Amino acid sequence: MAKPRVFVTRELPGDALKRVGEYYDVVVWDKYQAPSYEKLLEEAKRSDALVTLLTDRVDCNLIESSPRLRIIAQYAVGYDNIDIGCATRHGVYVTNTPGVLTEATADLTWALILAAARRIVEADRFVRSGEWYKTGTGWHPTMMLGIEVNGKTLGIIGMGRIGRAVARRAKGFNMRILYYDVRRLSEDEEKELGAEYAPLERLLAESDIVTIHTPLTPETEGLMNRERIRMMKKGAILVNTARGRIVDLDALVEALKEGHLAAAALDVFPQEPLPPDHPITKLDNVVLTPHIGSATWETRTKMADLVADNLIAFYKGEVPPTLVNKEVVKVRKPGFS
Repeated sequence: MAKPRVFVTRELPGDALKRVGEYYDVVVWDKYQAPSYEKLLEEAKRSDALVTLLTDRVDCNLIESSPRLRIIAQYAVGYDNIDIGCATRHGVYVTNTPGVLTEATADLTWALILAAARRIVEADRFVRSGEWYKTGTGWHPTMMLGIEVNGKTLGIIGMGRIGRAVARRAKGFNMRILYYDVRRLSEDEEKELGAEYAPLERLLAESDIVTIHTPLTPETEGLMNRERIRMMKKGAILVNTARGRIVDLDALVEALKEGHLAAAALDVFPQEPLPPDHPITKLDNVVLTPHIGSATWETRTKMADLVADNLIAFYKGEVPPTLVNKEVVKVRKPGFS
């Protein structure tokens, strides 16, 4: 029997695809840029499995147009680019890569918090541009004054795996931790993290730094709109390493320009890549990174390994370890038989 065909929309680090190749005929898109929707649709129609990224649109039209398709292995923890309901109805398994990117994303969140609070990017530019040299003085009491993080209040929106990892790191800075989530943690979990539940409005009003770690859903899209940004404490910092469409970028630019917020740090944007002429790129009090929350060799390799684990388990007729749409097992058993 011929091997099932899997189309992989981008080259992956490590040797995970070699493992997959023992069970599947692996076809990898070899360009740095994502395949167009039309190309993805063409490949999906003749594939039994897909390995996708957040930038790949897997809508109901694609799923319904691909009768051979049995599993979509997402190389990401989020999956808002995939029509999960449609996939389930058609017996298509969807998996993701949770857990393995938690620590890397929490690390980046803290890098952004510190960079924004202490004006690291602005200071680096100050040195490289020669502006520091032009001042004629190596040190001045008012030069590049930032905001102290130690002892401040950190507000965490979304207390899942990444939010909790961020909270654990905050304890090292002696911070008061407030959090908001649709699901409140248990009393023991709150005690362990030193975190206090707060309604969103209170969290915004009392936090010196607000960091977002919620998935993108219809309820969270546009969550940080103009009204809620204005609820934030004057002089606060907003950090987003979750999804770009959670924050109204125009409202954020306005708040930064007017001085309502001291700074912001963003790893995700409503449009990616971010156009270089966007107004937010012109502001000095913003740190911008190109969606690198999980971008370590260790994490990206573990993500690829988990993709392989899911594909191989499905091939063997087993329920994949990180199945997203668990109801699909009632529609079709795992495997290609």
